[in-house]
Amino acid sequence: MSLSITFKKHRLKFNFVAGTSRGTMKERETYILKVVDTNNPGVIGLGECAPLAGLSIDDRPDYETELAKKCELLNGLQMPRGLKDIVVCLRDLITSEWPSLYLGFEMALMDLLNGGNGILFHNEFSEGKEPIPINGLIWMGDRDFMRQQIKQKVKAGYTCLKMKVGAIDFEQELRLLTYMRELAPNAIIRVDANGAFKYEEAQKKLDQLASIKIHSIEQPLAAGNPMQMKELSQNSIIPIALDEELIGINSSKSKSALLEETDPKYVVLKPSLLGGFHATEEWTKLAEEKGIGWWITSALESNVGLNAISQFTASLNYEGHQGLGTGQLYTNNIGSPLRISRGLLFFK
Repeated sequence: MSLSITFKKHRLKFNFVAGTSRGTMKERETYILKVVDTNNPGVIGLGECAPLAGLSIDDRPDYETELAKKCELLNGLQMPRGLKDIVVCLRDLITSEWPSLYLGFEMALMDLLNGGNGILFHNEFSEGKEPIPINGLIWMGDRDFMRQQIKQKVKAGYTCLKMKVGAIDFEQELRLLTYMRELAPNAIIRVDANGAFKYEEAQKKLDQLASIKIHSIEQPLAAGNPMQMKELSQNSIIPIALDEELIGINSSKSKSALLEETDPKYVVLKPSLLGGFHATEEWTKLAEEKGIGWWITSALESNVGLNAISQFTASLNYEGHQGLGTGQLYTNNIGSPLRISRGLLFFK
């Protein structure tokens, strides 16, 4: 029994111009993998390699060339007999420089190993019994667009809302968050700065946000400033979560050292940016050992990746709302068993 792997580029188109402090997006490229066992070609495993432009360490001009090389290396290899076989096989072929490649192949091989039906992890979520609570994401844009999103998410029943900040005037962002709090007085409100705050102004901004009863803020400072991040985390009323700071940190020793150096209250984990399921689970264990909370989010993958990441999340001992509500962002997404209702993600 041997493997045959192919891939196809898919250009996802946003329903709107998606804005963050790093700029705006109208579309996003991703790659869908198809893997079969040549002795049983009717069973197909799907995976997704989805580097995020401007953020992933493997967002490189030679990405597609490298993807083709990895397919060639894996073609003809023996069908893995279990999860450990997959880990060993990929660890030898795909280095930590290519985290989204690793996840895509890991995903496709796990799907194939489990029968090619889109169920990679067997748990109450993938059996349709237990939904995952998710946050409703408010994207940056003009005032009216953002107010419209807030109203829609509150009306749709989300009990956790997350708003991007740092791209427009901060006073206007405060007014929008105040409006959100007025509409949803009991909601959990998270904000994500994507590293947009300058150190000199960050504490003042966090003090202003505190009056709105913000649950947490993701990556207030740009990655690579651990001492400043630690000082901010220890002095801030609002708990600080690390996101971009985790990218490119691969060894257990380096991960543990980063958590010590920055002292966050939470870490936000994106498997496509961190190097797959095994690497992401290692982050959760290290965080829990240090009393640090965590949640998992997608990195704007198509429904192929989102489906797998959602099932993976459900296999862990997670708490609170996860960032897995991105399946409705695109006009040309791939079909999926995922459904959202009242701020809950269901596998139908």
